[in-house]
Amino acid sequence: MDERQLALIRRLSDGCAHSGQAIAREFGLTRAAVWKTLRKTADAFGLDLISERGRGYRLTTPLELLDDWRIRATLSELGRERLSRLDIHPVIDSTNRELMRLAAEGAPSGSVCLAERQTAGRGRRGREWVSPFGVNVYLSLLWRYPFAPSNLGGVSLAIGAVLAEVLNDIDPEGVDVALKWPNDLLWRRRKLAGLLLEVAGESQGPCHLVVGLGLNLRMTAGQGGAIDQPWASLEEVLGDGFMVERNALVSCLLDAFMDALDHYGREGLAPFLPLWRAHDAYLGEPVRLLIGEWVIEGIHAGVGEDGSLLLDTPDGRRAFQAGEVSLRPLESEVQ
Repeated sequence: MDERQLALIRRLSDGCAHSGQAIAREFGLTRAAVWKTLRKTADAFGLDLISERGRGYRLTTPLELLDDWRIRATLSELGRERLSRLDIHPVIDSTNRELMRLAAEGAPSGSVCLAERQTAGRGRRGREWVSPFGVNVYLSLLWRYPFAPSNLGGVSLAIGAVLAEVLNDIDPEGVDVALKWPNDLLWRRRKLAGLLLEVAGESQGPCHLVVGLGLNLRMTAGQGGAIDQPWASLEEVLGDGFMVERNALVSCLLDAFMDALDHYGREGLAPFLPLWRAHDAYLGEPVRLLIGEWVIEGIHAGVGEDGSLLLDTPDGRRAFQAGEVSLRPLESEVQ
């Protein structure tokens, strides 16, 4: 994305009509070139552009673009102290990939990478995370620990539990989101958000962790057309025209995540388990686990104290660790 394209999107982000004459004057274009330039920009970033005779050009839906000042201003005082770096990219391949690179270069704990759009966003097991421009949350947070990476086995559950609680608290009546082990957030069995956690470091410590979040906020059916599973967006979940301020939501998530990562470093998974279990999506249901070509069927019996999945099988209760296991209900192929 060049600077002119980003400036044009910012100009139109309010959803109001802007005259071709004003755009031409502001951006040094001829009147004849305005429509062509706007059309090219809108097509490149999947935006719906309307030309209205006598009024000008506008986006069909306003955009709330990410803003450094607004995010920092909405953070708690402790959150502002913990936040060491905040990078916002109009377009990037992957926020996790960028932050892992910066971590290897010595970026401090509390570094954050955000993007309006990802061209190579990733979910678990290498799946693509569809990332249209300006409508969702693509966030990665770096946190450093003095201990070994093996101590972080349950951190994805801790972050998932906190994420569920943050979203549930947006609506006074609750959102009724549910967690799918180890790190997916569902609404009515449709995927609302996913977490991708990546760890690196010395075998005995220290280590660093990058927490990546993809959250569907106000994505339309057309923008999510390439997704190969049932999905939902937060504004659909909230309903009744409920609008979520994107920058305020990012601030709230950062506050919650940084607090959880600090807490986890001191006390581990135990304080988060009751919260995770309260949002468990599949407790008591028949499920199927896939580990490569290996398929195990049984009854989902919750999670263990170490964050492992407990499954009641014909051979008794068994525990499975995160990272290589996929959970699917028997009646569908939802991933």
